[in-house]
Amino acid sequence: MANASDEFALIEWLRAQMAERRTDRVLLGIGDDAAVVRTSEIGETLIATDVLLEGVHFSLPDATARDVGHKALAVNLSDLAAMAARPTAAVLGAVFRRELGEPFARELLQAAADLADRFAVELVGGDTCIWDGPTMVCVTLMGEPTGRGVVRRSGAKPGDSILVTGELGGSLAGKHLRFQPRVEEAIALHAAAQLHAMIDVSDGLAADLNHILRESRVGAVLDAERIPTSDAAHRARDGRSPLEHALGDGEDFELLFTLAPEDAQHLLAHPPCDVPLTCIGQIVSGSGCQLRHPDGSLQPLAPSGWRHRF
Repeated sequence: MANASDEFALIEWLRAQMAERRTDRVLLGIGDDAAVVRTSEIGETLIATDVLLEGVHFSLPDATARDVGHKALAVNLSDLAAMAARPTAAVLGAVFRRELGEPFARELLQAAADLADRFAVELVGGDTCIWDGPTMVCVTLMGEPTGRGVVRRSGAKPGDSILVTGELGGSLAGKHLRFQPRVEEAIALHAAAQLHAMIDVSDGLAADLNHILRESRVGAVLDAERIPTSDAAHRARDGRSPLEHALGDGEDFELLFTLAPEDAQHLLAHPPCDVPLTCIGQIVSGSGCQLRHPDGSLQPLAPSGWRHRF
């Protein structure tokens, strides 16, 4: 590649990288006005998109270029995991802050391409710009249903058990940048049992559970002592308890899902994936969420967590 440091040279470099990885799913990749991709054989395509903005979703130089590129695709992979779908192809738009230079841009794109490889995702196009403002990355990801079909937020039923993967809280200690999307875990869980509703924990456990409750028109009771809290949540020294971090930090990108109690017991006894599973509560009739403390007392749990505000 020539040493010209402009967006066209960057695109040509990325095009060469992707050409080496192309499969027969991509009929026309980078280089035209639009990509042509062979979609799902069953005729359904899932589409997810996320925007990451410097100063909001990542801070430089605390985050590296590879961190940003990884996260830009990973948040979309997590969205498709939340529906037990398999990702297939992605487009990436990036606006680079000029002073960061071409090496930063290449590292960011390379990280996204490497993660795409790991999940057999074709990076088929997008757009790039260079300016003097903050860096911004937008990825749009396509996917296809698997096995039992997509899992929505609206399928939770009274009596369902509420399960979560992994541990929660303390994401600002670094997990939010280099987390591993639970794509294969979601597919394995849904193959092993009929999941009724699912979401990824991006805004925070309390907030994301509320999304399921609202869409499903049900309520929930969470057991405070059963919520798995991370080491980072326990190490935090900001006056908040590990439980408060687990409930409200967000960007854990674990899976939160509901299913029939007998199916939950089966998954807990015979987990189909390596990531730990924990039953943290139950879906009930009504609305809203309550937190049950070890002494049996119930406390209303507001849907706290991250949200963008004007």
